[in-house]
Amino acid sequence: MKRLLLIILIGLVFSVSACGGGNANPPDKSPSDAPVLTVTDGDSSKTYTVADLKALPASESSFRDVAYTGVALSVLLQDAGSDPTTVQAVKAVAADGFASNYESELANKPDTLVSYARVDGPLPEEEGPFRMVIPGDDGKINVRQLTTLQVYR
Repeated sequence: MKRLLLIILIGLVFSVSACGGGNANPPDKSPSDAPVLTVTDGDSSKTYTVADLKALPASESSFRDVAYTGVALSVLLQDAGSDPTTVQAVKAVAADGFASNYESELANKPDTLVSYARVDGPLPEEEGPFRMVIPGDDGKINVRQLTTLQVYR
């Protein structure tokens, strides 16, 4: 009988602890949970949050009649420690592993952006939190859900 009571008591304790005292609504993401973009040249890396990109000089560019706000790729590369004039190529990698390569001319165009928002509001979830914007070019090289920029010198 004591053994049965002990088993019931242990079961009750596990049931109560599984219900937890947590909130029905999870807390907002902390800054450490914020999405990041990594810029790397193989020797060094620097990560950026949306707030970090907003702290850099902003530019606007359009693709398929949508206006985007972001940072010129050349400005971002320079901030990350790469001289844009010595860059041979940049590889943009999406969260799902899709990648597109940009030659140095494209990487240095002033309207090639790493976008963090649309001019009229935030990036839609399927595009962001970061995306490449290359006006007048094929859609597939405008990488969505950008996570990494690999710099080649």
